[in-house]
Amino acid sequence: MSSAAGVPVTVGEREREGEEKSSGRCPEREESSRRVTFGRGFPSAAARSGRVGGLDGLRTVAVAMVLVYHVEPDLLPGGSVAVDVFFTISGFVITRLLLAEYARTGRVNLVSFYRRRWLRLVPALLAVCATCAVLSLTTSLWAFAGAWAAAGLAAAFVLNLVRAGETGAYSDATGPLAHTWSLSVEEQFYLLWPPALLLLLRRCRARTVLLCTAALCVLPVLWRYALWNPDAAHRLYNGTDTRADQLLAGALVAVVLARLRADDPRLERLRRWTGRLAWPALGLLLLTAWKVPVTGDSGAWTAAWYTVGFLAVAMVSATLVAGLELRPEARLSQALSLAPLAWVGRNLSYGIYLWHYPVVRLLASLGVQDGRLSATAALATVMALLSYALIEMPLLRRGRAFARPPHAPEHTRRPAARVRSPESA
Repeated sequence: MSSAAGVPVTVGEREREGEEKSSGRCPEREESSRRVTFGRGFPSAAARSGRVGGLDGLRTVAVAMVLVYHVEPDLLPGGSVAVDVFFTISGFVITRLLLAEYARTGRVNLVSFYRRRWLRLVPALLAVCATCAVLSLTTSLWAFAGAWAAAGLAAAFVLNLVRAGETGAYSDATGPLAHTWSLSVEEQFYLLWPPALLLLLRRCRARTVLLCTAALCVLPVLWRYALWNPDAAHRLYNGTDTRADQLLAGALVAVVLARLRADDPRLERLRRWTGRLAWPALGLLLLTAWKVPVTGDSGAWTAAWYTVGFLAVAMVSATLVAGLELRPEARLSQALSLAPLAWVGRNLSYGIYLWHYPVVRLLASLGVQDGRLSATAALATVMALLSYALIEMPLLRRGRAFARPPHAPEHTRRPAARVRSPESA
């Protein structure tokens, strides 16, 4: 026998066709269904869940900018823009992790997510808070007076709310832990965004999830316009609701990249353009840190920065993040992925951020003037190394061991020495 097109058809193929017709099965439709459900609307999510060396290096650059800004603000008057970069990286990282889990399993284990976040962020923070509280209660160092109260606020991740409620110059109520306002913003975002994203994933199509994420990026800008007046500057700068667009910009990058297949021509265009714009984006951020007094009172400029400026920085940061993700072979990605930069960003940047400002205050209390920048960098790095070796990694190893099924097959077990810290804020 032969088909209408002249291609021979065997008896066995005819019998299978008859069985498929009688059972109502359609192989083409089943294959199409498999293609549609693969990745649950996010076909690239699982493939984009690994570490990005360039982002680790960018973390090192960002924490160095913050440190210089707090020690020698005249050198980098806009160094606080590095915190904006941290926000965008954090939004990108946690969203790509959530989407990867959803694409693989069809669900997101929020309990496991929050347990990992707690292990990664809280113990190291509690060590800093405890140290500041002890210095407050046992010494006469002026920079740590009343720091026990600030330690409680920082440990509860509400210190940003205290700063947001102040007017005029910041008081000394938050003392050596004033810098942890950004950690409070991130933690509050972590409490809200993962459940919201999971709800969107369960109720909406993938395209709608993308559109909703984009819309949410715009809402904080409108909210800042509604709230703006010079006396509300602290409210806008420290509020989670007024800084959410910077975290959501990173989340939007993660959603967009997870939506595009590897062979999608739009992904190739995005890869080409973000690769071209990555260097200018980094240059613009560095220029802002060098020349723009972000937190100064400059009239109309301050109003513009505190309303639309936050989103503009987030867009620049998101462009840089996308370029590092999509073009790992590019020179910028290779430079930021150099082993020392990447290792510090991956393992020490969080600890350096935690310890640098208490060290700044300690040196000021002791009257140290010469060499303050190098002394702060050295002491903060030492404390970060101790935190990493004695607190962070031991707890992360125990957390991984606890999460592993007790009777998991041998090939699924990982030796403790190979455990690496997860993506961190």
